[in-house]
Amino acid sequence: MDEYLTLFVNETTLYNQIVLGSILPEKLWAPFPHFVQGWLRSYIAGTLLYLISGFIWCFYIYHIKRNVYIPKDAIPTRKAMYMQIYVAMKAMPWYCALPAISEYMVENGWTRCFSRISDVGWASYVWYTGLYLIFIEFGIYWMHRELHDIKPLYKYLHATHHIYNKQNTLSPFAGLAFHPLDGILQAVPHVIALFLVPTHFTTHIVLIFMEAIWTANIHDCIHGKLWPVMGAGYHTIHHTTYRHNYGHYTVWMDWMFGTLRDPLEDEAKNI
Repeated sequence: MDEYLTLFVNETTLYNQIVLGSILPEKLWAPFPHFVQGWLRSYIAGTLLYLISGFIWCFYIYHIKRNVYIPKDAIPTRKAMYMQIYVAMKAMPWYCALPAISEYMVENGWTRCFSRISDVGWASYVWYTGLYLIFIEFGIYWMHRELHDIKPLYKYLHATHHIYNKQNTLSPFAGLAFHPLDGILQAVPHVIALFLVPTHFTTHIVLIFMEAIWTANIHDCIHGKLWPVMGAGYHTIHHTTYRHNYGHYTVWMDWMFGTLRDPLEDEAKNI
């Protein structure tokens, strides 16, 4: 078992060397404990991913494709976007505690993670990843819904995110503009799943960081019309009604639990 757990430690050590070693002199990060190195790597990688993807996304849809995807009067102000970046950057150090803690638990053998796809085979890998994603979808749906339904949670946590409640206040940068505890709670299903579903460790790391891309996507107000994906068209409705479309990747949970509101049906009613 100890030999197998070393595989996880070696993998996170490699990630530390790639990210930290590319940006900082080794003498600045190598003396830190492995856990702190993991947190620092997540912080740097998460910040770069958020800022770079957000700036590219905004430049494309607000400048290169100006008035193509979004009407001029629906483009958020720079002040609104700067405020979203400010809120997200304040929360980022806290967000990055979650992957650092999940890596620590994996490296100590507390979870059901496996290191190599060959350990279970491709068929089992696909099956387990599907179960992982279903659990994530279910967990985030209910976590998000309770952040609305439980009044103190909404007032003191989730309301920070819902000040962006009109199309001209939403942007890709709003995707991570949460109260720190709110953002962590909505990502917790990713970690709980590790105790319930055999999960490929690298896939878990990739998916948890891809949240930055996904949340940017669903806050850009561009309805992709790709059923059953819970795209920006659905999530924009969530930001304006507060009572619909709590789902994350797909519409399934909202459909099952009666909270789905389709943007195409809304458009048809307005014609």
